[in-house]
Amino acid sequence: MQGLKQTDQLRNFIAASPTPFHAVETIQTDLLAAGFEALDETQPWSLTAGKGYFVTRNGSSVIAFNYGEKPLVESGIRMIGAHTDSPCLKVKPNADLIKHGYYQLGVEVYGGVLLNPWFDRGLSLAGKVSVRVGESIEHLLLDFNRAIGSVPSLAIHLDRSANTSRTVNPQTDIPVVLQLADSGKTLSFKDLLKNELLQQYSDMSINEVLDYEMSFYDVQQGELYGLENEFFAAARLDNLLSCFAGLEALKSSPKTQSSLFVFNDHEEVGSESAAGAAGTMLNDFLERLLPHGEDRIRAIQQSIMLSVDNAHALHPNYPAKHDDQHGPLINAGPVIKINAKQRYASNTETQSFFRLLCEKNNIPVQAFVVRNDMACGSTIGPITATNLGVPTVDIGVPTWGMHSIRETAGVKDLAYLVEALQAFVK
Repeated sequence: MQGLKQTDQLRNFIAASPTPFHAVETIQTDLLAAGFEALDETQPWSLTAGKGYFVTRNGSSVIAFNYGEKPLVESGIRMIGAHTDSPCLKVKPNADLIKHGYYQLGVEVYGGVLLNPWFDRGLSLAGKVSVRVGESIEHLLLDFNRAIGSVPSLAIHLDRSANTSRTVNPQTDIPVVLQLADSGKTLSFKDLLKNELLQQYSDMSINEVLDYEMSFYDVQQGELYGLENEFFAAARLDNLLSCFAGLEALKSSPKTQSSLFVFNDHEEVGSESAAGAAGTMLNDFLERLLPHGEDRIRAIQQSIMLSVDNAHALHPNYPAKHDDQHGPLINAGPVIKINAKQRYASNTETQSFFRLLCEKNNIPVQAFVVRNDMACGSTIGPITATNLGVPTVDIGVPTWGMHSIRETAGVKDLAYLVEALQAFVK
């Protein structure tokens, strides 16, 4: 089936990227192997046409740029935007909880998490830890890479209304159980992190853990399902699937046409951060690339951005949740996302551009419009279009279970999206 090889590559990409920090490290490794050169925002830049570059911010957002040989004011830049973060449970600063003989960690809900699927799963921890080494601060990536905790459900015998009216209290119902707590024994999450770091960074003399950004994730790997393996289920498809597809496209970009991807952190919580789409990262990059204001405006107005984020596939058990005429189907092609209130940045000019691009490459296209009586989500598309003035269209593959700990996409749709983005940058 079309897309099986790419699905296997996506599975590996997701497994290596349990947090935005790990996703950016995975992307950096791939870019370096493809010949891209790392840039440092604290240093002066001297960029050469015909080469590839990338820069990161906060270790969780990344911009990669293929500097085409054509003048930017004439050719513009083919831009792809996505985000590295996913809804999750983040460990609180003072997380240690000892209750009724169990050691637990308090967590904070990050993004619009669908909480029920987090129960009764093997959970691991990953993220970034800041440590003192001598008199210096080092920021280290850490992944326990094994199940160390779980959030047990309450038995139905103790809650007979569980299937009809149970709600999840995010403060009291989801602290994660890690182990039995012996009476009198002091347990510390920072000590737990330090011990794990000393094993994984055995060549470093780590004095103390200063701070951390650690998140729980499901240890279950992505897998195919369906009688003909037409579906792919995994964690963080929103939006690592789009990041993977954008990376594949940029690596295939020709030297003549300039192309860029920007993968921002913090989309799931509104994008308002130094590393988010509402921050200055992309604008700062373009100002350094084109310091003359008029040239920058000319280049941006010759450019177009594809904001790539998953769309809601029609659910066969809940068809009434979709507008009758705008229910995208899985494995029926990428979706143009449209909203009259500009929750998506698509307009007739950018929509027609993407439709024609897909038509020329024999890629099916669908459209999504939310029901008038339901609220509409948003993406980095409107934010980037507002900040830069760049023409933008919001697209994505249709999925089920968005913001669940495990989401589903179509195998063919992944292949369609990669093909569309490769055609776009070419």
